[in-house]
Amino acid sequence: MDGTYVFCAVQKPVQPSFGDVEFDGVSGSTYMITHGDMAFVAARVPQKIYHPTKDNLMAHQSILSSVMEKQEEMIPVSFGNVFKTDEDAKVILKKLEPQFTELFPEIRNKIELGLKVIGKQEWLEEEIHKDSAIVRLKEAVSKKSKEAGYYDRMKLGELTQKFFTDKRRQIEEEILMPLQKLATAAKANEPISEKMLLNSAFLLDKEKESQFDEAVNELHDKWEEKVDFKYSGPWPAYNFINIRLQVEKTS
Repeated sequence: MDGTYVFCAVQKPVQPSFGDVEFDGVSGSTYMITHGDMAFVAARVPQKIYHPTKDNLMAHQSILSSVMEKQEEMIPVSFGNVFKTDEDAKVILKKLEPQFTELFPEIRNKIELGLKVIGKQEWLEEEIHKDSAIVRLKEAVSKKSKEAGYYDRMKLGELTQKFFTDKRRQIEEEILMPLQKLATAAKANEPISEKMLLNSAFLLDKEKESQFDEAVNELHDKWEEKVDFKYSGPWPAYNFINIRLQVEKTS
């Protein structure tokens, strides 16, 4: 049995379809589910739970990218939202109309760019060895048994955690804050690894993308001996929109 997979919402759709999509080896064509001047970009696909495999995520993103190229504004929907019918999806679209009416002007002609900053191992080791308290505790722990060094290891863990917290604060001040001045909004998400010192997202006008790129390149040149930059986008405004669709669970 087929269901209705929803990719995103658009205002004043400029075309009836944004191409074909393939999930788990099954293809479907995209189309519009409309209500007034708003629409969901959707596709009919087998009704089931879709797992976020690399291919599935890329398929979802490819449709969003196609929509971004044509529409001035687009509200992304998270991966894997499948309704039983188009009418079920339209009910949600109607319910979200007031929220979408407020959101569309805020994201018109806007893009999201992501920047992750990862500390290089050599630099981090060099910096941490400048902390005499950490160096002393490391030496003490190395000379004690596991049981005898228990509290020293706890203290070492606390000092190491503080070291990374301080480095993240430094990176936020010297990298995040200057870039934030060029953006409409900025967000620092939780790091996803110990060496990740910044996990940020920026919402900005499309016209400012080149200026923003130049600022990122300048910061990269300044920091390239110490950290690696992972700069990505443009993306839909995932980090600045919180839309949750109530999808009936399927078996």
